[in-house]
Formats: sequence, structure tokens, C-alpha cells
Amino acid sequence: MTNRRPRRDHAGNPVGGWWNNTAAIIFSLIWVFPVYWMVNTAFKPRSEAMTSTPLFVPKAPTLGNFDAAISQTDFLLNLRNSLIVVGGSVVLALVLGMLAAAALSRFRFRGRRTIMVAILIFQMLPGTALLIPTFLVFNQIGLLGTFLGLVLAYVALVLPFSIWVMRGFFIAIPVEVEEAARIDGASTWQILVRVLFPLVVPGVVATSVFAFITAWNDYLIAYTFMQDQDHYTLPVWLASFSTPLTGTDFGGQMAGSVIFSLPVVVFFLIIQRKLVTGISAGAVKG
Repeated sequence: MTNRRPRRDHAGNPVGGWWNNTAAIIFSLIWVFPVYWMVNTAFKPRSEAMTSTPLFVPKAPTLGNFDAAISQTDFLLNLRNSLIVVGGSVVLALVLGMLAAAALSRFRFRGRRTIMVAILIFQMLPGTALLIPTFLVFNQIGLLGTFLGLVLAYVALVLPFSIWVMRGFFIAIPVEVEEAARIDGASTWQILVRVLFPLVVPGVVATSVFAFITAWNDYLIAYTFMQDQDHYTLPVWLASFSTPLTGTDFGGQMAGSVIFSLPVVVFFLIIQRKLVTGISAGAVKG
């Protein structure tokens, strides 16, 4: 049998290519427009932000919304809280995820398959379903309203994904590499730290991004667990621009959204290639 060649138009382009490109452009514009509107509104004075006629370009651009968002709120305090919680969540999720993934992929023990199935089941559970039980448990053991409690809650959300992705990378490492290190006199811990862990860096990058975004964007858990306003994180700070008494400060809220989004965008652009490689490899191996 001969392979059928794709149909081409008079210019030599594949039939349907123009429609595919047009559809891709339309969907891209639909996705980009809310981001553009957020940035556009952030530079509008209040009179332009509240007008009934949409203004696609500010007539009198201003940085006042950014100044108000930073100087007239608890931005710096909430930024510090977010950095503490996000940093602790990412580090703890990576450490526990790598150790668990190494154990599930390199060692044979009773109950290993049961643990793997349980990890998948926990990953499929919605985070909101665990909110009330976690709240009650943390309240009884004194972790409610603490940074440690919030970090543990985020780690519980991202750990199943972290274990499953990094397990695929450990399985992809040939056993001969581990055996060669053992012949050279390396202990089990030295093999993990010096041989296996450096080879799963793409998986570490993928899971770190997932943990970072989960902890950085969460509002519900932070608002529910943190009873003291001094312990609020940036998502809760962002919601403070809307109150029943004053209404919603759209300009300030959009300026805060731009500031809130920048760390995630910059972090994603830095590790974009490794992120795609890590997720793809972890999904098809193991």
C-alpha cells in the first residue's frame, strides 16, 4: 500500500492549513484578551475604569493604581507571607516527593502497588473535599492559623502529583547506573543523592512549578486557615480590593493582579523548556 499524500491547493499549501491557522489565531486572541483587559484597566484612572463605554486604550494612563496597591495596603507583609509559604511548600514537596518516588521505583516491598493506587486516588480527589477534614484536624493539633499548617495543607495537595511524575524519571534511569555506583563502593544514600537525584532534574523542575503555582494562587485554604490578617497571603490581599462598603476598586484590583501575576510569569518563562520536557517524560514513562 502507498501512503496518500495530503491534498494541496494551487499554491502548494496543505488543504486545511489556512483554516487551522485561523482557528489557532482566534483561540489565541480569546485567551489573551482577558490578560490584555487586566493590564489595560490597571493603567486607567477610576473615571475611565468605571465608564459604561469600554475603553480599549486608556486616555490618561496612570501609575496611581500600582502605587495605591503597594503603598496603601499590606502588600509587603502579605508578599512576605506568600514567599514563606510557597518556599516551604515547594521545598518540602520536592524532598518528600523525590524520596517517595525513589522508594516506589527502585525498591520492591509489600504494599507498593497499593500505595501507588492510593496516590492516584488521592490525586483525583478535589481539594475542596479535603478542606473541612483538614481544618478540623489542624484545629485539634494547634496548626490552624500557622504557616506550618498552611505549608502542610499545600504539600498534601501537590505531593501525589509530585510522586507520580518523579517516579517516571526514576524508572527511566537504567539499573546499570545504580549497580556501577554500588560496585564503586557507594552506599544507598550516596547513590540516591549523587547519582539518581541529579538525573531527575527535569522532573524536579516540573513538580516545583506545579507546587509553586498551587501554593501561590490558592485563596480558599489561605483564607480559611489563616485567622490573623497579618498571616494572609497575596491571593487574600488581592480580594481586599472588593468590600461591601466601598464596592470594588477595579483599577487597584487589576493593578494588584498584574503585580500578583508577574512572579509566576517570570518563573515560567525561565524554566519553560524544562517544564514541557519534564511533564512529557513523566507522563509516558513508568
